[in-house]
Amino acid sequence: MPEAYIYDHVRTPRGKGKSDGSLHEVTALALAAVPLQALKERNNLAPDSVDDVVLGVVDPIGEAGGDIARFAALKAGFDKSVPGIQVNRFCASGLDAVNIAAAQIMSGQHELTIGGGAESMSRVGIMSSGSAWPTDPSMAVPSYFMPQGVAADLIATKYGFSRDDVDTYAVQSQERAARAWDEGRFKSSVVPVKDVNGITILAKDEHIRPGTTMQSLAQLQPSFATMGAVGGFDAVAVQSHPEIEAINYVHHAGNSSGIVDGAGAVLLGSRDAGKKHDLKPRAKIRAFVNVGSEPAMMLTGPVDVTRKVLDRSGMKLSDIDLIELNEAFASVVLRLMQAFEIDRDKINVNGGAIAMGHPLGATGAMILGTVLDELERADRSTALVTLCIGGGMGTATIIERV
Repeated sequence: MPEAYIYDHVRTPRGKGKSDGSLHEVTALALAAVPLQALKERNNLAPDSVDDVVLGVVDPIGEAGGDIARFAALKAGFDKSVPGIQVNRFCASGLDAVNIAAAQIMSGQHELTIGGGAESMSRVGIMSSGSAWPTDPSMAVPSYFMPQGVAADLIATKYGFSRDDVDTYAVQSQERAARAWDEGRFKSSVVPVKDVNGITILAKDEHIRPGTTMQSLAQLQPSFATMGAVGGFDAVAVQSHPEIEAINYVHHAGNSSGIVDGAGAVLLGSRDAGKKHDLKPRAKIRAFVNVGSEPAMMLTGPVDVTRKVLDRSGMKLSDIDLIELNEAFASVVLRLMQAFEIDRDKINVNGGAIAMGHPLGATGAMILGTVLDELERADRSTALVTLCIGGGMGTATIIERV
């Protein structure tokens, strides 16, 4: 079976996902085109050289709908012969897009592809496309539907993570992200977003709060306690997990992922494609898998999918040098660390979504690129990339430097 190599990756900075965010004026289409154009120009790709563009978009509606991948490719200067497809597996959409693009190569059907994602959360609000799960009682009731934030607090309660635990992790994420920016660890892979006049709108993640402390976080009230009490989800949580008496609400805006705008893309190809286009491989896709997990708790998928991807690849966790897990909520990361006894110096070493934000459809591609850069900087070999997913799923990818 042909191997899929990673030749390059880029991402935009993450802009605050509000009307006063720096990227709010940028349409979803224009945002998605930024990393595609950067890959084309950085690698001197001919307009007709790419066989397919796969982009994750979690809310593909309005200006972000209608197969935005196709039109982002055209806007980025690719030829009309280059097709595009958008995919949605909630928070893992960007990583799944990379995996699908890699699978096209590994199957021998394509030679050069791009996988990535985009989300303009300031312009196309979260859950704008709706969902059948919470609105259809025939599904919501038997599967114990509850909002993600309540599920995150259920994880914290069930597995014993206190408010201090999740806040400590959040402070660490902010410190690591600030250090990464200060030391220039993102400089080779973050491309600025410019307006129609070529003036830079945003060149750095603007959601980071480097001055965050335990004291400042202690002033924030839990975000989901009222939702649990008034919405009846406290009772749902106890019904789904009768071993707990009540949820201990510990998550708030400071230890949960930020709502932001952003886009990212990864250039993949076969060995022959690299030679043809004079590209140097940086890593290869070693393995990727998806898994379903418990819908009610919903966010423990990274534990299940890590076991599966290690088993499928014939590897042990000790074979993995670095781990990148999307920081949807602090308890998600703490649970993976607890389940596999992962050292803090091995996971999310440059911070994550708590500090920099989580542009839903793009995050998976972004964090894969982040960990590849870190493998090269630290002269390490292998990395695991994984995300929790709404509805109870997990996606994971193992990459290896070449």
